[in-house]
Amino acid sequence: MISSNSTRRQFLAQSGLAAAAMCVGSESMAADRKMPAFEISLAQWTINRELKSGKIDNLDFAKVASDHGVFAVEYVNQFFMDKANDKAYLGEMKKRAADLGVKSLLIMCDREGNIGHPDTAQRMKTVDNHRKWIDAAKFLGCHSIRVNAASAGTWEEQVKLAADGLAKLTEFGAEQGLNVIVENHGGLSSNADWLAEVITSVNHERCGTLPDFGNFRIKDGESYDSYRGVRKLMPWAKGVSVKDVVWDDKAKQSPLDYDRMLKIVLDAGFHGYCGIEHGGFEGLNASRKALETARDRLS
Repeated sequence: MISSNSTRRQFLAQSGLAAAAMCVGSESMAADRKMPAFEISLAQWTINRELKSGKIDNLDFAKVASDHGVFAVEYVNQFFMDKANDKAYLGEMKKRAADLGVKSLLIMCDREGNIGHPDTAQRMKTVDNHRKWIDAAKFLGCHSIRVNAASAGTWEEQVKLAADGLAKLTEFGAEQGLNVIVENHGGLSSNADWLAEVITSVNHERCGTLPDFGNFRIKDGESYDSYRGVRKLMPWAKGVSVKDVVWDDKAKQSPLDYDRMLKIVLDAGFHGYCGIEHGGFEGLNASRKALETARDRLS
């Protein structure tokens, strides 16, 4: 026969466990509710006019972001082209971002040659030219550099050449713990089928994509549907660039359908940073709010 005291102790123990489980479950649910569907960052190209004119200094980019309610940034090497090896300058960039609670995500790299150049020496020179930006990105605390997959020749030749250059650069990036990611950025790189083939050929976890909603114009009169293109490139995405216009497959542009596009992004399992890259300085708050509003709807 079980005593009433024993039964009572058992009941209290079970009740305590149940209450604890409910508490943990409630905390977990609360944490889930607080987690945004994705984070928001600011791509430096958004304010390229102000940076080129000197109205805004590169060192103040993190402040521009934080002043507009964005706390993660994506740099463009063009605005500190001669500073890749300048640790004092990079240190100031890093300090200013850290002081404002702004996270440095990546460096978009241009003007360093074609990663898929048909000439082997030129291709290797391009790879070497990007190494300093991997070092700079590492120093700043970024996770990636973005490169362009420009090449020349037939479809198949360009796949082979671009994959070769990317593979070599990715090996160096991997040694530093960084990703090398490719944006659809004109030419065949804006054909998502081609770019997917290149990334598949490289076949390295550190080689990924940076799908850009508005960069699916291949050349005059030719484009790739933006929604289909983003869906194609999301399996390798390490970030996303948000523009408020998209392309169809008939070289026509139209306004971005935020919900449709962001659902594609989320359905791919992506919950990282979506970088604002449109609207300019004057429209920065509006661009952020449009993205936040769409995120709220999807959440």
